[in-house]
Amino acid sequence: MTHIPVMTAEVLQHLRPERGGVFIDCTTGLGGHAEALLAAGASRVIGLDRDQDALARARQTLAPWGARAELVHADYREFDAVLAARGIGAIDGALADLGVSSLQFDAPGRGFSFQRDEPLDMRMDQSGGETAADLVAQATEEELADAIFQYGEERFSRRIARALVEARRVARIDTTARLASIVRQSIPRRGPMRIDPATRTFQALRIWTNRELEGLDRFLEAIVGRLRAGARVAVISFHSLEDRIVKHTLRALDRRDAIVKVLTKRPLVPGDDEVQRNPRARSAKLRVAERMA
Repeated sequence: MTHIPVMTAEVLQHLRPERGGVFIDCTTGLGGHAEALLAAGASRVIGLDRDQDALARARQTLAPWGARAELVHADYREFDAVLAARGIGAIDGALADLGVSSLQFDAPGRGFSFQRDEPLDMRMDQSGGETAADLVAQATEEELADAIFQYGEERFSRRIARALVEARRVARIDTTARLASIVRQSIPRRGPMRIDPATRTFQALRIWTNRELEGLDRFLEAIVGRLRAGARVAVISFHSLEDRIVKHTLRALDRRDAIVKVLTKRPLVPGDDEVQRNPRARSAKLRVAERMA
């Protein structure tokens, strides 16, 4: 499996690691962005990820950099404690790539994709917490409908939730194939469909299982507070719900506090060449803010 980090050139252009200093990669994934930061001149990169399989791969990628790269099993929202434990105050740049990694989508048994029939897990951190199957089994019909609507922007959410509750009375919904089948049968067909009918529900359950949007605004406020004057934070999002939070939070900080300046009035997006090389990059949006003083 080939890992291609998204919008690397734009990340390097805006974070300017050639100046040296300590950078934090809050969502290291397989280590592609962290490796690029080090190769471009970062003195040290601290990488966080809650997926232990991804960290194992990142350790291989970053091994040549020795002590300049340190990887920590932690959620990106725990970055403050990670820095404090290492006696690090101000940092020289921060990156958060909020997307699901290729490893998570492609590795068998993770349950992120309906392309294979496998356990309905969807946890980024498999060391604990409820699986997507647990949520589908335990949530009320109203909770299911609200989550599918809110996180998947699925207009047939109530119909899908009703079908899931009826189906779980017969047997627990614990595989991706069964979930996808129930969702597809719940949505009326009117001619050709642009995406698989199960796509939005799978996105919603993944976001719900991993609390992906919870505390994102507070994270952005806190990371800006850790930046040294002139340092920047770059955030890559992959769906409109994330991007909306990033946009509004950074704009609010810009308006409220003269020490923060948003550098991307509109999000940067991958060029046609990158999308051709890496189709998964097509929905990426990059926003950047700078600490001014």
